[in-house]
Amino acid sequence: MEETFFKENLEKTRQKLIEEFVHLSEEELNWKPDNSSWSIAQIVHHLELSEVVFTKAIGYGLKKQSDEGGLKAKKIEYVLDRSRKVAAPEMVLPSDKPFRVEELVDQLSKSRKQFFSVIAKLDSKDTLYQRSVKHPIFGDLPLVQWVELLFLHEQRHIQQMKEIKEMIEGTLKA
Repeated sequence: MEETFFKENLEKTRQKLIEEFVHLSEEELNWKPDNSSWSIAQIVHHLELSEVVFTKAIGYGLKKQSDEGGLKAKKIEYVLDRSRKVAAPEMVLPSDKPFRVEELVDQLSKSRKQFFSVIAKLDSKDTLYQRSVKHPIFGDLPLVQWVELLFLHEQRHIQQMKEIKEMIEGTLKA
C-alpha cells in the first residue's frame, strides 16, 4: 500500500465523518437511541480517543527494532462488518457529557495533527511494514495495518452514525 493511498483514505474518511455530524443540532448530536447505545457525539469522541491511542501505538512501534522474520498481515477488513459487535477497550470509551459540534471538530483536528506528526518521523515508509505493535483485538499488527485500521474504524462508525441519524429522523422529527 502506498503512502498516498493512506493519506487520501485518511483525509476522505475524515471528511465524510465530519460531514455526518457538522450540521446536527446539539440535541441531535447528543441523542442516544437507548441507554446502552452511544450518541453520535460519543461515537466521534470515541474515534478521537482511538486516534490518540493509535498514534501512541505507532510512535511506540517506530522506536522498536524491526521484527525478525517478516510480519504477516492480518484480516482487519472485518472491522467494517457492523453485524460483528466489539466492546471498545476502556481507554477509548467516550465521555457521557454533552458535546458541541465545534468542540468535536477541534478534537478531531488535534488528534489528526498529532497522528501526522508521528508519521512524519518515518525514515522510510518500509518501516511501517517492518515493525508491529500488539493490538487489543488483532494481536501483533504491522504498523501499516494500524494506519489502515484507523480509516476502516472511522468508516465503520460512519455507518453507525448514519443508522442513528435515521433513528433521529423517526424520533426527534416525528
